[in-house]
Amino acid sequence: MQKHQLLTRRRALLAGAATLGAAGVATVLVPGAGNRGAPASPPVAGAPAARRPLRPSEYRLRPLTGYGPPRTAPGRTPVRKEPLLKVPENGRTVVLSFDDGPDPRYTPDILDTLARYEVRAMFFVCGEMAAYSPDLLARMADEGHVVGNHTWSHPLLTGLGRRRIRSEMERTSDVVEKHHGARPEWFRAPYGAWNRAAFELGAELGMEPLAWTVDTLDWTEPGTRTIVGRVEDGAAPGVVVLSHDAGGDRSQSVKALRSYLPHLLDSGYHVTVPRREYV
Repeated sequence: MQKHQLLTRRRALLAGAATLGAAGVATVLVPGAGNRGAPASPPVAGAPAARRPLRPSEYRLRPLTGYGPPRTAPGRTPVRKEPLLKVPENGRTVVLSFDDGPDPRYTPDILDTLARYEVRAMFFVCGEMAAYSPDLLARMADEGHVVGNHTWSHPLLTGLGRRRIRSEMERTSDVVEKHHGARPEWFRAPYGAWNRAAFELGAELGMEPLAWTVDTLDWTEPGTRTIVGRVEDGAAPGVVVLSHDAGGDRSQSVKALRSYLPHLLDSGYHVTVPRREYV
């Protein structure tokens, strides 16, 4: 009888361990494949939304604690015909994205502001910039930011052959993996200029194409107040905001973030980053 009870208890413990192991595999969100994006030309900003009265936010994130990139083994990435423009509208969510960096003159200030308000963002980095500032990639990993691939030298992909496009992507992914801890899962074409080769090669390298919904046009240096207005007017559930942390004088972008980020949060928006679901 005693031996039978021990065997029964052992089977129960093994069953419990298996259940816990299965529960530990998390499922992550992915922008819906049915999203209807813009054609191959650069996306345009969404229609301005009416300003909403500010109120205390209920959507602030928990404090960041060494959030690293997910370690889930990648599966097969679909080949798309157009880039994703939004994230799932799970509440009042907004994604902030910054292109062309990292730049030690501006990226640290942007990271400081994001850390102050305990939110995460996406950084689509150029490989040649990342190679000069590996410490900034490491900081992005430590603070939970998503790093995407924006090619090595920011060329117009529609004028390049497949071999050159692959090289631009692969070299950047190698640098990101070395200093951020994992290969990029997201890709953004420079100038928003996509073609079939970019979609196919990006998928081969395990990356989803992500464009944007709201373009701040901060690279034109229109003034801090103009940038702030474009973000606040364009804010809506699921939008992806495009700004820059390199490629020129980005002091206006830095100042604008300090203004519109607390306004978004106080208006009830949850500033978040997208998650990949592997199939």
